[in-house]
Amino acid sequence: MRDSFCPKERMVATMATKKRPALSGEAKAAYSEIQKQVGQLRKSIAEIQKTARKAEQKIEADARARIRELRKEARVQLDAAESRRREASRTLKNLTAAAGESWREIKQSADAILSDARAAAASVIERFRGALGA
Repeated sequence: MRDSFCPKERMVATMATKKRPALSGEAKAAYSEIQKQVGQLRKSIAEIQKTARKAEQKIEADARARIRELRKEARVQLDAAESRRREASRTLKNLTAAAGESWREIKQSADAILSDARAAAASVIERFRGALGA
């Protein structure tokens, strides 16, 4: 006749029927203490994971806010640079009409305006590069 237990159940049943030596009071206390510490470690790991997730979410939120801030600042700076470019073009057009043959004066005025615009653009670029490196 075939045994009614499956192999796994038979092994569990066999283990349950075997007598284990009784643990001493000291061994029981040590076992209990180790179990307690394992539980505390499990809680610590869970807390670390929770804290890491929160930190990651905060970093991502801060990064998104910084990106929005940089985009806004970039739009303002680009608008200012575009305004300077239009101003330089208008000034050049006006100087060309007014100066007649005085091209040296026109060139000096245009150079000054364009130099200021390039310096402002370079400053903006450096600030954005600094923000990327920070």
